[in-house]
Amino acid sequence: MAHSRGTVLVTGGAGYIGSHTCKALSKARYLPVVYDNLLRGHEWAAKWGPLEKGDIRDRARLGDVFVQYKPAAVLHLAGLAYVGESVSDPGSYYETNVGGSLALVETMREYECMRIVFSSTCATYGTPDKLPIDEATPQKPINPYGASKLMVERILGDFQRAHGIRCTALRYFNAAGADLDGDLGETHDPETHLIPLVLGAVSGRYPAVSIFGNDYGTRDGTCVRDYVHVTDLAAAHVLALRALEQGTARTAYNLGIGLGFSVREVIAAAERVTGRKVPYSVSPRRCGDPAALISNATRAGEELGWRPEITHLDDIVRSAWVWHERGRPTGAL
Repeated sequence: MAHSRGTVLVTGGAGYIGSHTCKALSKARYLPVVYDNLLRGHEWAAKWGPLEKGDIRDRARLGDVFVQYKPAAVLHLAGLAYVGESVSDPGSYYETNVGGSLALVETMREYECMRIVFSSTCATYGTPDKLPIDEATPQKPINPYGASKLMVERILGDFQRAHGIRCTALRYFNAAGADLDGDLGETHDPETHLIPLVLGAVSGRYPAVSIFGNDYGTRDGTCVRDYVHVTDLAAAHVLALRALEQGTARTAYNLGIGLGFSVREVIAAAERVTGRKVPYSVSPRRCGDPAALISNATRAGEELGWRPEITHLDDIVRSAWVWHERGRPTGAL
């Protein structure tokens, strides 16, 4: 495939969302160069462009990659992303997410790479005062993961004002599902995301699913989340990059489908899709979990032209189940 639109450095491009995004970039005629330390990414997932192994905090290694490939832009998805782990080990989150992002943007400045799309999160909002959450909702994170991502948003804003590096932050809600062609899917170790845990429990790969809290003020007492298909998320990165190229992008966009599904509803969807019962147990609430997170992604639709295409919960779960059942690539867990 001709890569006529230029070269894009994708940090964390061997991860779940990063690999889907690289596929979308390649289909849009960009050359994605993956930069990943493979701590939580997978070498088999980097299949749409070169893979350069390196740590996001290593400015010398980053500099070598910038010299070699001369990327016109960066999609920055590298980082740590487990809420519970961030509560128990905050230092690693600030060191990797904040320190690594600072190393990256300083390297961009050094090599005059002036566009970056940043993988942010709805966790920057914390527990919102009202739903749905739009971009004007106050950002008051309640865990170190969300705090680290908010710090990076502020760093990027400061670098935009001081140095002219144009940035857009994409605040994801809950990424879910798998590539519809079967090329990619969700494979974490440890796995903490609900849908793969539920499907793993169905197939016997994981033990019974834990429902963390059934006493929230939601319709069935369990946490409610906005599940956005990973292919739709990947498409949003390409649109955000194009908007930066055209000089029209804002600083931040929410990415979600505007619908909330509870933990029990996800379990019920998995039972419909698989035709099997999901073993589960109820555990106490986890520290750092808001009761409900639902997006208002109107701005991304109006300004980027982003329209999520896979919005039915059963379809999202079904894509993950196909990936789960067909077997993982060599080296996948």
